[in-house]
Amino acid sequence: MATLLLLRHGRTTANADGGLAGRQPVELDDTGRAQATAAGERLRGLPLAAVVTSPLIRCRQTLELALPQAAPTVDEGLIECGYGSWEGQPLKKLAKEPLWPVVQQHPSAAVFPDGEAMAAMAARAVATVRSWDARITAEHGPEAVWLACSHGDVIKAIVADALGVHLDLFQRIVADPASVTAIRYTPLRPFLLRLNDTGGDLAGLVPPPRKRRRRSARPAESDAAVGGGAGAGR
Repeated sequence: MATLLLLRHGRTTANADGGLAGRQPVELDDTGRAQATAAGERLRGLPLAAVVTSPLIRCRQTLELALPQAAPTVDEGLIECGYGSWEGQPLKKLAKEPLWPVVQQHPSAAVFPDGEAMAAMAARAVATVRSWDARITAEHGPEAVWLACSHGDVIKAIVADALGVHLDLFQRIVADPASVTAIRYTPLRPFLLRLNDTGGDLAGLVPPPRKRRRRSARPAESDAAVGGGAGAGR
């Protein structure tokens, strides 16, 4: 199957101020723009079969700086969790809300006031990337690499699914601004190749071309085929 690169957007003004941006149109700050540019240096040269993004401006700005030659496809399935009336509030204030311990310890039960359930966010994000991955694999082959730009909680939920852990454990996962996380889905199970990578070489994530298997001129001996020797079967 194809290889998915999950890129979190760069730091925003809300990140810097300690606020919960949610789906508000907050933009990258100077640090975030520098992070996006640095991420682009790492991504340069990778043969990306597709680039998909959350519709929010901080993700689109990140891709404009990181991959200026790309033509990203916007997918609502990658949008940030809908935090409802929590959006725009300082995290210090939200930490005093009765719902805060639920979000931290039992997020699968968290439903934000006038917003989205965290379990619903996780389900639609996982369904989105799995659908894209199957489509890209079908169109470009199992060696294809593609990128999705999204948000911290969205990426953490996708990683939790790939690891086969319950959503209630996803707060143990970290996805820093402009970090790259790599997942390869297979028919048997997903494999987490990189997590929260902010500085490593990404070239090794491109799978080598598959070699065609050559038929042997002689049939294999029956003993060798089953791993037996002269004493096998005794």
